[in-house]
Amino acid sequence: MASDARHLVTGEPDTATAPPGASSLPPSVAARPGADGALVAPPSTGTRPADGHEGAAAPAPAPVALPEASGPRDAVTRLRSHGCWYPSAGADGTEAAFICDRGGVPQLWAGPVDGDEVHLLDSLPDPVKEVSWSPDGRWIAYTTAPGGGEHSRVLCVRPDGSGRRVLAGADPGHTAHLGCWAHDGSAVAVTLAAPETRAPADGAGPTDTTLPANWAGRDGRATLLGGTPYDTAPAGGTMTAATAMTAAGPTAAAPPAVPAVRTGGGLSAYLIDPDGLASPVLLATETHAATLRVCDISRDGRLVLMRRGPRGRREAVVRRTADSATTCTVPVADGDPWIGRFSPDGRTLWLRSDAEREYAALLAVTLDPDGRPLGRSVAVERPDSDLDLLAWSQDGRTAALSWNERGASRLELVDTSPAGRTPYDPLPTTPVPLPHEVVTRVTAAGPRGLLAALSGSQRRPGVWSAFGSVSLLRTPWSSRDEDATGPGRPPVRPVLLRLTARDGLSLSGWYYRAPGRPAGEPAPCVIHLHGGPEEQERPVFSPLYHELTGRGLDVFAPDVRGSSGHGRSFVDADLGAGRFAALDDVADCAAHAVAEGPADPTRLAVMGRSYGGYLTFASLVHHPDLFRTGVAVCGMSDFATFFAGTEPWLAESAAHKYGHPERDRDLLRALSPMTRIDALRVPLLAVHGEHDTNVPPGESEQFVRAARERGIPARMLTLRDEGHDFLRADNRRLFRRAAADWLQRFLTGRS
Repeated sequence: MASDARHLVTGEPDTATAPPGASSLPPSVAARPGADGALVAPPSTGTRPADGHEGAAAPAPAPVALPEASGPRDAVTRLRSHGCWYPSAGADGTEAAFICDRGGVPQLWAGPVDGDEVHLLDSLPDPVKEVSWSPDGRWIAYTTAPGGGEHSRVLCVRPDGSGRRVLAGADPGHTAHLGCWAHDGSAVAVTLAAPETRAPADGAGPTDTTLPANWAGRDGRATLLGGTPYDTAPAGGTMTAATAMTAAGPTAAAPPAVPAVRTGGGLSAYLIDPDGLASPVLLATETHAATLRVCDISRDGRLVLMRRGPRGRREAVVRRTADSATTCTVPVADGDPWIGRFSPDGRTLWLRSDAEREYAALLAVTLDPDGRPLGRSVAVERPDSDLDLLAWSQDGRTAALSWNERGASRLELVDTSPAGRTPYDPLPTTPVPLPHEVVTRVTAAGPRGLLAALSGSQRRPGVWSAFGSVSLLRTPWSSRDEDATGPGRPPVRPVLLRLTARDGLSLSGWYYRAPGRPAGEPAPCVIHLHGGPEEQERPVFSPLYHELTGRGLDVFAPDVRGSSGHGRSFVDADLGAGRFAALDDVADCAAHAVAEGPADPTRLAVMGRSYGGYLTFASLVHHPDLFRTGVAVCGMSDFATFFAGTEPWLAESAAHKYGHPERDRDLLRALSPMTRIDALRVPLLAVHGEHDTNVPPGESEQFVRAARERGIPARMLTLRDEGHDFLRADNRRLFRRAAADWLQRFLTGRS
């Protein structure tokens, strides 16, 4: 297996199965690179809450000035092939800021939409995750992950690269998330996560079992662990979840509360002036919160729209800024956090929502002058398709809608204020032809422009633009289609396979056939399982799949129950004990790959990342005779240790997806792969980022250690300067090469 002096490989290879020439030396770790160029920010001002005090807001962040770090205006050509994504346009739409990995790591770039003279705005190696250009054009806000880990900070910089500063997240242990801009560009919303109080050392978690352990029904064909997991404490007072929902209207009912998964670690949302001339304004604080993001502020500043709640229980919350009163709550779908927007007059709230629906649609919620709901209607819907993305023009009259149609995207424009429309009427749409299969982001560009980030099975992610028409043109700085791979081996275009699970549920997935193999000849095959579990396999170019098919391995990438894009009941079908059925789905998908791929039943492997890593661990011990080997990437192996070690907001959200770590302890133990480690029969490779705080590296370490104690060949590759997602080009290449080497070795006998 490939190695690197900077990366830790744990576990000596099994001499009985190691191929000729494999190294027998024990792994070693060279001295890590120093922190040259690292910036140490002073702590932010403000009064911290006393230790153990819950319900207090995280201290308001203070901007921290940083040295200028703009990069060259000459294009960096270190990578022949690169991706460009997450665009955000300047005030007039002629320029765009975006994320690009052409220098080897996702960084902040900017340049003209119709020219190729782009330049770096932040040349430091911290990966960039989100970008947002202010409406007045003066600032570009963005988030970075220092050291490649999961803790992020929000920065801003002027379009010429000057004035760079940290707005939030400079304090050790804090994490900041980017929200929306005020429409005049005077302030940007930021959510700050304060450091949490850790669970007891034994990992047992809270011991409050006084609340009922029953399941609360959701308005669908599945059930979800009941209760609202957050307490709301707005500025100037305390508001519980129950009173917040009561404020939404007489028909709102508050479910019973759920005991906290973690103490401390609440979320606070602020409005911050990037110029530093005004003090931060506290919008809301929530203890035991899973998520809290500010999505829009009405143009008159009276109302704020926030997205909060755990997975499967997301809510749109409207709050008045004058008195912090919550006036409206509406269930919204998982997925993209940018859920909606106020109309220019503040009397209509437009939402991407699956409230009382199987698939998310565009909802129009009519508001009274105080922000209370008067009624709601479905403005645009599509049969059997989720509204995936929702974006708005600068004037707030035109919406861009991206629909998820079995993994592919359908892009449409809609005028939300057509002449003669009466309230609650459906709205007509105009289709926008797409040059590639999947839209990953849409944003406005000037008065009449549009920027769309696209990806597809034959290309790298790129940014496309449209001005005054609906024809999309590729930006000059995006990678060309022919640059996706090296010459001589184009990407494999996948085929959609459909199957029926053993309990009758319809499943599907994308099959990638290795080139050069005669039709009908059985092939070694890797069942690859995505994360989430609410993510979805979509027909986009995957360098990992390209690496595997180049080694002669087929890949079948299915959507097992719990995946998005197939309706809300499908997402909820793996809740609680339903996760055992998801494990059966993996076996059913493997059987279908054999029947339809065709895959060789004696040469199957299972692989996945994040939740897919958990499914890999679990599949190897629940179906020990099905696979010849497995590769688990950033996966959970024991729910007790996962809940004890993960981030507090993720723990709160995960409790509603997997089960509560105390009330559902027996269920979680039965679902934990470590519980069945004695059933493991085949070799295993685990891969983890050293700074992963979503799923701590100990989850992989304990499984590999237990496997080796039982005489099973197992190794672990720890990638330096990475978190839950592998973002650096050299680490991604190492990961792909190591995984492909391992799979090729155990599926084909070649190395």
